[in-house]
Amino acid sequence: MTIYGVALLALAFILGQWVGVLLGDWLGIQANVGGVGFAMIFLMLGKEWLVQKNQMSPEMTGGIAFWSKMYIPVVIAMAASLNVKSAVSSGSLALIAGIIPVLAGFLIFPWIMKKFHPRHHG
Repeated sequence: MTIYGVALLALAFILGQWVGVLLGDWLGIQANVGGVGFAMIFLMLGKEWLVQKNQMSPEMTGGIAFWSKMYIPVVIAMAASLNVKSAVSSGSLALIAGIIPVLAGFLIFPWIMKKFHPRHHG
């Protein structure tokens, strides 16, 4: 069953890379735009779907956990370095498209943390 967890991770990664390349083409940038992020979203959605269908076994969870500890950080580091190189060589539009979400995240994240922070009474 561990192999199914690895297969889910691989499928999520392939779909994420495909969506990232499509988004890059749509923006006119010859690069993968957010493929690893999309892969993580697909992995979370796929895992939740399997949990809801009662198909997620402890072995599958172990397969996903193993590769998330070993593989995903390496892929993120590689993709990040490639995306920065592509963004710098592609011009100002790519840089602006990267800077705006980062700034929005810095502004929105503290608000989200305040909103969902558990309040202690008494």
